[in-house]
Amino acid sequence: MPNFSAKTAANVEDLGPVVDHNKELDGYTGSFLEMRETVDMTPILAGLPGGHCSCPHWGYVIEGQWTVKYADREEVFEAGDAFYMSPGHVPVEVKAGTKTVMFSPTEELVATDNAIKSFFASQTTA
Repeated sequence: MPNFSAKTAANVEDLGPVVDHNKELDGYTGSFLEMRETVDMTPILAGLPGGHCSCPHWGYVIEGQWTVKYADREEVFEAGDAFYMSPGHVPVEVKAGTKTVMFSPTEELVATDNAIKSFFASQTTA
């Protein structure tokens, strides 16, 4: 079985407010995410169809809190919670200091990752 840790992750992406230690695992991407500051992902995901993430995610909140909005509800994931984010979500508040381990289908994650990277790249060049 493939495995990794934040220390052994094949890829480390430092996007400023968030650091992502990740590795591809048989068609899924595993990520250790650490939020350095509170982030509302609404403007970050605005370039995606419908302005929301279409990739499902499964994970566990190690520390901190996520507030995730759907068309018909909001969900809050706190330290100690295992979660499933179904397609159509927008994290409207991920608190500073939040640490999460998350798994996502790699092919479906590409569009979301590209939107996130593009947004942060535009912030550093603006």
